[in-house]
Amino acid sequence: MPTFENPAADADEVQAALRALAYATRSIDDPRQIYSVLGSLTSAVASLSQSLHQVASFHDSEAEKGVWVAGDSRAGRAATYQVSWELHRVGEILRQVSESIASAHSAEARITYTHRDLPDAERHPSRPNDHPLSL
Repeated sequence: MPTFENPAADADEVQAALRALAYATRSIDDPRQIYSVLGSLTSAVASLSQSLHQVASFHDSEAEKGVWVAGDSRAGRAATYQVSWELHRVGEILRQVSESIASAHSAEARITYTHRDLPDAERHPSRPNDHPLSL
């Protein structure tokens, strides 16, 4: 369960969930689940981008001021700049990745999957527009 307060614990949970997803997507038995997976991944990658920008912002402010970095070390300040730069950079890359996944998610919505072994009702589930009296 997410804590919403402990970034290290929540990051560990994300890592475990992504590992499970990587395992689960090795073979896809029902491609109708892909749309939902892509929607969730779009949101997850956008949240990861935001998290990385927020960690980078810490290095832009408190760490840079020396509040948390011991002493007035040039090496420590240089490291905070490097961490900030790299995290902002990857945060921006992930924002673009999220947009690409969203584009694939949108395209996936236009695909109808059928399986010849499914009964006709499961092959073509009814849609609201299929019923003349639907709202």
